[in-house]
Amino acid sequence: GLVIDGRTLEYVLHDSLQNIFLELTEKCRAVVCCRATPLQKSVLVRLVRNKLKAMTLAVGDGANDVSMIQVADAGVGISGQEGMQAVMASDFAISQFRHLRKLLLVHGHWCYTRLANMVLYFFYKNVAYVNLLFWYQFFCGFSGTSMTDHWILILFNLLFTSVPPIIYGILDKDVSAEILMQLPQLYMMSN
Repeated sequence: GLVIDGRTLEYVLHDSLQNIFLELTEKCRAVVCCRATPLQKSVLVRLVRNKLKAMTLAVGDGANDVSMIQVADAGVGISGQEGMQAVMASDFAISQFRHLRKLLLVHGHWCYTRLANMVLYFFYKNVAYVNLLFWYQFFCGFSGTSMTDHWILILFNLLFTSVPPIIYGILDKDVSAEILMQLPQLYMMSN
């Protein structure tokens, strides 16, 4: 592991030392930055995100973490004694740090699988409708006449675009929460 303080980060974040610092951090299992300024936090997250092409998650509980949360790909704010600034700037909010594990392993997995399946569903829905219109053009001699009434088109998109995602989003859980918490390896399999 590597523990680095704000004073040392001042030197490390200069352009000449950034690559060396990133090589060192890649070899560590954990990197802890303490006593860092809000600007240093955001610069560090941006550095990791841009240079290593990694997806970043920033977790903060106060106003000094807002810039870091906003720079990260996903920001988590913890509501606490320091106020609600981090929560207001974050993508997700939790009440205690211990809930972070469930947010990532359970809800992150479910969200990822739901979104992936919904993309496939929307492709299927659109291909089915366009395919129907394509074959209809052979029967009408490519005259450009509409096969359906405008109300049918509106209802088709309303029913097939809103109802299935809502039902799927509420009911679909490919793996139970208990199994996802017991086997964190499943998180890596979904990515």
